[in-house]
Amino acid sequence: MEIEKSKKRIAILGGGPSALFMYKRLVDAADENIAITIFEKKEQLGAGMPYSTEGAGDEHITNVSDNEIPEIVTSIEEWVQTLPEHTLSRFCINPHRFNEYQVLPRLLFGQYLAAQFDLLIKKAQKLGINTDIKLGTTVVDIIDDPKHGEVTVVLDTDEQQRFDQLVVCTGHNWPKSYEGKIEGYYDSPYPPSKIAVKIDHEVAIKGSSLTAIDAIRTLARKNGVFKKDNVGKISFDLAEDSKGFKLIMHSRNGLLPALRFHLEDSHLSNKSLLTKEDLLAHRESNNGFIAVDYIFDKDFKAIFIEKDLEFYQKIKDMNIEAFVEMIMDLRERVAPFQLLKAEYVEAEKSIKRKESIYWKEMLAVLSFAMNYPAKYLCAEDMLRLQKTLMPLISIVIAFVPQSSCKELLALYDAGLLDIVSVGSDSEVRPEQNGGVTYIYTNEDGIKVDQYFKTFIDCVGQPHLNYQDFPFKSLRTDKVISPAKLKFKDAQEGVKELEKGHDVEFDAEGNYYLNVSGIAINDNFNVVDSYGAYNERIFIMAVPYIGGYNPDYSGLDFCEAASDRIIKQMARK
Repeated sequence: MEIEKSKKRIAILGGGPSALFMYKRLVDAADENIAITIFEKKEQLGAGMPYSTEGAGDEHITNVSDNEIPEIVTSIEEWVQTLPEHTLSRFCINPHRFNEYQVLPRLLFGQYLAAQFDLLIKKAQKLGINTDIKLGTTVVDIIDDPKHGEVTVVLDTDEQQRFDQLVVCTGHNWPKSYEGKIEGYYDSPYPPSKIAVKIDHEVAIKGSSLTAIDAIRTLARKNGVFKKDNVGKISFDLAEDSKGFKLIMHSRNGLLPALRFHLEDSHLSNKSLLTKEDLLAHRESNNGFIAVDYIFDKDFKAIFIEKDLEFYQKIKDMNIEAFVEMIMDLRERVAPFQLLKAEYVEAEKSIKRKESIYWKEMLAVLSFAMNYPAKYLCAEDMLRLQKTLMPLISIVIAFVPQSSCKELLALYDAGLLDIVSVGSDSEVRPEQNGGVTYIYTNEDGIKVDQYFKTFIDCVGQPHLNYQDFPFKSLRTDKVISPAKLKFKDAQEGVKELEKGHDVEFDAEGNYYLNVSGIAINDNFNVVDSYGAYNERIFIMAVPYIGGYNPDYSGLDFCEAASDRIIKQMARK
């Protein structure tokens, strides 16, 4: 059924957390002259993949607490007080002892987000804003019609609906390569129910991120039991029929992620960061580019002058490479699980004293602050980021919850969990008879060629390419374009092309590095190959904008992106 044309018709594709924040912006605008349609392929709004059974079991917990979550309608602390006893019991929540610093089970957090969506829908009704919720509905294509200033949504039933503006909020996506074709091969650990199986052999886990920890928590519970003694220490007893069970993480740097600690600014929105005006002035003086060293100096190093002068004196003359080398060297001096034990003690002190581990917090702020400038970096700087800073950020700002740390240490102490460094040249070779052969050079320079009956890829959400974008008409009609960054020095482009990097050049002799996903502008409009933005189509689906939006900051990203989009929408 078509929405009356007298109202501005807005579609939101997807009904997860990013859609929730986008919908909140629209409702808060209190404009009666809009009509909103939300398309969600599942039967629930709010939870998305990470906080539903698609991405979590009862054993999985969030890595953020109530005080770190952007305001929606009600706080988690308020909402917990309304929960029925069976829900509280299932997730071991005591409402009388709950506080804003606690992390929640992911499935329970999904229920909270769903409840917030319901409250926003009721608020919209009171404001006279029409909302059409289409659950169990799959969008298969988007067709732009610039002549009529409309965009058409095509459903899997062949039904079509026209809108004035549309926001793609389709969330996570793990494409399958060998899963289902090679026995024992998993392209991701999601949904966790598929890996909740008895295993009596060694399991290869690719990666050591939060995604890897998700897989470990699930597999451990199917092959043994965690026990807690009278002083709270966790141990693990292996099941009798899982005697060969062992988990081996394979990591490019051989390091485990860092733990949650107390954040001085729980929303990572430091007021000392560069403004849009600062960045524009810098671009104008730098041939249109934003230099990554400028961001590192101003949005990281300079902030320590007031907060930690001793640390500033140590790093003030360092570039990104030198800083990363220093931090990595400090981490690599200690065996991974020994470092985890030491960081657990450090994090506990931070939380108890409510004192931040400031350099880690500022690294998270830097990562988030890097989103806006990313599309203005030269290709040389993006390659530096990809090689040095981003691998460090992925380790340090993972913010592993304390309970996950305890379980990792319990499995390690039981001799059932290990981590090996495999380097960037490692190879996972699927075997036709099932399983994989992991090929890498170890830290002693010896080539390892090891077979595993079960393999789980746990590197996290992949940055998907332009060709992976699911709405084909936007590609064929050239409404969207691949994300790419220009080389400041063409000769550097030539060198990187010769090295095998994805580099292209034009007739004028300019060289470009192709990065993942599609091109977007600062307000998340899609951009065509001529650099023109489309005022009808916006995108918040992080797998498809990773080249120009490299930080995956969850709800903080949702809040920031939706704010830019709502302001841009109002201009049409």
